[in-house]
Amino acid sequence: MSNFWKDIKKPVFSLAPMEDVTDTSFREIVLALSDPEYLQVIFTEFTSTNGLCHEKGRPNVISRLEVNDSERILLQEKNVKLVAQIWGPDPENHFKSAKIVSDMGFEGIDINMGCPIKKIVKQGGCSALIANPELAGEIIQATQEGSSLPVSVKTRIGLNKVITEEWISHLLKYNLAALTVHGRTQKMQSEGLADWNEIAKAVQLRNEIAPETLIFGNGDVMSAEEGLAKCETHQLDGVMIGRGIFKTPWFFNANVQDPSIKESLDVLWRHVSLFTKTWEGRRNFAIQKRFFKIYINNFKGAAELRASLMETNNIDEVEKVIEQYREQNQV
Repeated sequence: MSNFWKDIKKPVFSLAPMEDVTDTSFREIVLALSDPEYLQVIFTEFTSTNGLCHEKGRPNVISRLEVNDSERILLQEKNVKLVAQIWGPDPENHFKSAKIVSDMGFEGIDINMGCPIKKIVKQGGCSALIANPELAGEIIQATQEGSSLPVSVKTRIGLNKVITEEWISHLLKYNLAALTVHGRTQKMQSEGLADWNEIAKAVQLRNEIAPETLIFGNGDVMSAEEGLAKCETHQLDGVMIGRGIFKTPWFFNANVQDPSIKESLDVLWRHVSLFTKTWEGRRNFAIQKRFFKIYINNFKGAAELRASLMETNNIDEVEKVIEQYREQNQV
């Protein structure tokens, strides 16, 4: 089995798996703007193993793992690895899903044991597994047995309370290629500050239990510089960037600190075009609206432009709003 994690350049920067965010169109935008020095791994949206193994539900669920040809070209050009993330409460479905994913051209499989959304937790998947370590172990083993790819896990430091040592020690018994630790409990959701001292504990435990497993930190990293500092301070192998990407799509490019209005509008238009080309008739255009704030901020008339864009319902309406702004402001 090929394991790219063993040879990857450190510190490793990765883009986190995010629901209705890290689809193939947005991943392509981030890839196009990135510097390979600051982006080595990118993850899909998290995909239900129960859905993948259900004949009627599979066509809709498997769309979360779509990869456009244009994205694949960029992945190869920039030598960025694409990892599929899966989740669910059933070891057998993880085994079957691992076989499906292994044949789809991904370079790794990540198991989501950290999503804090209550409706997901009620199903017994993701962060609910923190309270069921035996089942978590069975899921890891089933995924490893079903896959020809390296298997990693993304998790949190506890459910209702912090149990880093107990939980992370358990996970490290399973010969994971990599382990990403988000420095919050499930109960915290996205509130409060991530506890990087707890993430540092995971590094110490790794050194004692599983020296070959890479440890990545996740939570509140808002710049590449901050990510580098976290890696150095806590002796991490890398960091995973989640909400930080909403600060700027150029997050992974230290050479672009202050993009022009024209550059921002051009990238916005490219994203809308890619999203429409990929998903028209299959995904609601409203999903695209969450991205407008990434591109439209910190310049004259940004608030008004963003408000106008939020009223759009398709690519044609977006084009009209952008062109009107360009004409009025000579951009």
